[in-house]
Amino acid sequence: MPDENTTNRLALVTGAGRGIGKAIAETLAKAGHTVLCVSRNESSCGALAESIRSNGGQAHAMAVDVSDGAAVEAASEQLTEQYGNVEILVNNAGITKDGLLFRMSEEDWSSVIQTNLSSCFYWCKALGRPMTRARWGRIINISSVVGVMGNAGQANYAAAKSGMIGLTKTLAKEFAARKVTVNAVAPGFINTDMTAELSDTVKEAALQFIPLKRFGEVDDIASIVEFLCSENAGYITGQVFSVDGGMAI
Repeated sequence: MPDENTTNRLALVTGAGRGIGKAIAETLAKAGHTVLCVSRNESSCGALAESIRSNGGQAHAMAVDVSDGAAVEAASEQLTEQYGNVEILVNNAGITKDGLLFRMSEEDWSSVIQTNLSSCFYWCKALGRPMTRARWGRIINISSVVGVMGNAGQANYAAAKSGMIGLTKTLAKEFAARKVTVNAVAPGFINTDMTAELSDTVKEAALQFIPLKRFGEVDDIASIVEFLCSENAGYITGQVFSVDGGMAI
C-alpha cells in the first residue's frame, strides 16, 4: 500500500524488464508513484507494467534502445506529451561484455559505454530540464561496486560505471540550485539472473571479499532507491551509496 505521506510522482525506470530494474519499478509503484517502465524488450517491460496494474499500481511501458541518443530524445518527448513531466529518473539499464583488455574488441567497449553510460547522459539531458524548471526532481544512477573498485576483465563495464559516478557528482552540482537531487547507488553482487549464471567456483571466490558472506537481493537496491526518491531525501545529493555487503570498505 502507498505511504500516506508519499506524493504521487511520475517515475521512469530504465532496464525495468528484469532484475534490479524490475524490483525498483515494482517498489516505486507500491510506494504510490506512477512508473514508466522502459527496456529494449517490449514484451518484458510490457509484462511488468501489466503486472503492476493488476496489483493496483499505475504503470506504462515503452521499448527504447537507450544506447541511441535520438531514440531516447524521441521517447522522452512522447512520454512527456502522454503522461506529463517525469519527476523521478532511475538510470538502471546496463549490459556486460567482459574480457581482458587485450582481447576486448572496440565494439564490445563501445556498446557497453553507450548502453551503460551514454544512456545515462541522454536521459538526464532529456528529462532533467523539466525537473529544473519545476524545481523538484530526483535522479538516481545505478552504478556498481566495480565502478568504485575496478575488476579484471571488465574494463568497459568498470569505466562506464565509474563514469556514472562522475556524471552524478557533476549533475548534482549543476542541478542543486533548482532543488533537483542526483545520487548514485553502487550494488555489489546481487542475486539476479545474471549472477545465477556464475559458476559455483566464481561465487565462492566472490564471497571471500564480502564481509557479510552472502549476495544481496534486488529488494536491497530497490529500498534505498525508494528512499532517495522520497521527500525525506531532499537534502542528499551527489552521493554514492554502496550496497555491497561491505566489499568496498
